[in-house]
Amino acid sequence: MERLELSPELARDILHQAKAKGASQGDLLMVESDSFFVTVRLGEIEKISQAQEKRLGLRLFFGASSATASTSDISKGSIERLVDETCAMARSTAQDEYSGLPAPEECARTFLDLDLLDDSGRALSVEERSRLALETEKTALDYDRRITNSEGAEFSNQAGRVIYANSHGFSGEYQGSTYGLSVVPVAALDGMMQRDYWYSSQRKFSRLESPESVGRKAAARVLRRLGARKIKTREVPVVFEPEIAATLLRHLSGALSGYSLYKGASFLIGKLGDKIASELITVVDDGTIPAALGSKPFDGEGLSTGRRTVVEKGVLQSYLLDTYSGRKLGYPSTGNAARSVGEPPGVAPTNFYLSPGSFSPEKIIASVEEGFYVTELIGFGVNLVTGDYSRGAAGIWIEKGELTYPVEEVTIAGNLKEILLNIEMVGNDLEMRDRICAPTVKISRMTVAGD
Repeated sequence: MERLELSPELARDILHQAKAKGASQGDLLMVESDSFFVTVRLGEIEKISQAQEKRLGLRLFFGASSATASTSDISKGSIERLVDETCAMARSTAQDEYSGLPAPEECARTFLDLDLLDDSGRALSVEERSRLALETEKTALDYDRRITNSEGAEFSNQAGRVIYANSHGFSGEYQGSTYGLSVVPVAALDGMMQRDYWYSSQRKFSRLESPESVGRKAAARVLRRLGARKIKTREVPVVFEPEIAATLLRHLSGALSGYSLYKGASFLIGKLGDKIASELITVVDDGTIPAALGSKPFDGEGLSTGRRTVVEKGVLQSYLLDTYSGRKLGYPSTGNAARSVGEPPGVAPTNFYLSPGSFSPEKIIASVEEGFYVTELIGFGVNLVTGDYSRGAAGIWIEKGELTYPVEEVTIAGNLKEILLNIEMVGNDLEMRDRICAPTVKISRMTVAGD
């Protein structure tokens, strides 16, 4: 059967078909992607994968009831069945007064060019892409004789196109790319082994860290874990390196999600305008940063993305909402609708980051007489309802302002409400390496539980 090309015209045609069958409203998400990855281990290529995919997701409303369905068979017959089946499901689901598309006037009218696509990866041969992974692993393995093994290295690249249209007449599309390079070396000392990693991820191939840089950083990270000790339980200042500090932002974004809030599953319910963190804390969500990993010209419902200060000098200024959760809570959408092809919208941040402070990481560490520098977290012991926080951790012990010996098999515990309020230093080392990022932070006191 003839496969159709994804296009705004096809989207409009499908929505017209649904309207002719009685649908009162509808929207459509189309995604096509071209992805590649190669994994290597100990100098040998283990796996190469290349895939092209096209998917189409349809959401239809019959009054206040709705249903969502998807297909990867982009043919005329398949699409006709998809429309029929989605109509049937939507007619039979329960009514929900908060459901429905955003108002027509809320949809984006202009689209920023955010420079999200870099096609240069397509020109790389399979051999060149494999070489990047092989060189990354080789750099790590050659860094020190104590690095004796590897869990592998990987290079990946992906390019995609997103088309969204709704029955209000909105239609928009954008393209984007991502490139990634990572390695996980293993080191040994006195019969004890440790592992660590480093990665680089960017929309632009030219901005990707070199294989040598990724390999060296991964090697240095694993070596600093050798000879790790346990410690006695105590309360001390705790410093989170940037990768770990970003996990606090992930918990915060989860607690700010409209879905957590209306379900009563967040410690930030009713806290708009309240001080929830140290005055050093300003958190921003910005979907308009050129070439950033979380940027996009419009969200999963066709609303413009923008720059929003979520926490300003410790005071909560905004939640993260899509249309549905905003209606449930009595607020407008914040343009944070996120959508996978076969699901209705949810909420997700765009580029969500803690604004940098004025202290270098070295100065933050130097301020600690005795404390814990956290480089890894284990487990998911965080309760967003109460804020209770307890996670396994590894890192380096700080004595008299200096990193001394590695520590493992400890638990750090507290409550997110207190942790956010007790941040007393924020680093100047913010790097936008991911969609959620933070610089180094120092928390005045946490329980570090060991023996």
